[in-house]
Amino acid sequence: MVNQEHGEERSSKTTIISVLVVMAAIGAAIVLISSPTNRLLGESLYSIRSAFHGLFAGILMVTMTIGLYQAFRMWMGPALNIRELEIGSIVNAVTCFVTIVLGNWLYIPYRAATGPRAHFLQTAPEVHKIFFEFKEFTALLTLPLVVAATYLICRYGTRLSFSKPLREMTALLLMLAFFYFVIAFGLGAAVTKLKAV
Repeated sequence: MVNQEHGEERSSKTTIISVLVVMAAIGAAIVLISSPTNRLLGESLYSIRSAFHGLFAGILMVTMTIGLYQAFRMWMGPALNIRELEIGSIVNAVTCFVTIVLGNWLYIPYRAATGPRAHFLQTAPEVHKIFFEFKEFTALLTLPLVVAATYLICRYGTRLSFSKPLREMTALLLMLAFFYFVIAFGLGAAVTKLKAV
């Protein structure tokens, strides 16, 4: 009886995931077929880079928010699902890394002679210094924080449930990563609205 219920639960999860994947594929096909790509991405030479950086930053917003929720659970001390924590933290760290790599790739045209940096330095130097330089270094802080949290979660696993200082340290790392990410995300959106690459 228990095996039958477990099989039905797994079957319904598989069905739900399959339906969601098919719906996402249909939605993506409709968008790709019907949308004016040049208007969607912009006319810049770097529009594809910018789109992927924005896509991964959006995904990172989701994974960082999940990380913040995991941090809250660790801080409060209820029973932890270690496997869920491990997978979530690994996805968070990888997404953070890809977002930073794509952001650094966009930094090249930003610093070009005709790029937004030159424009900001001529018209409003404080925008470059605060909005961009501060944002860049704040964003770079997120990677070591999420990697350290991922290391602690994967290295100590079930010991997190029994060690309050270890749980609180991991939670603090995830909270700080979220804080620095939100600053970088907001300032990055502001810079893009002022002058895109």
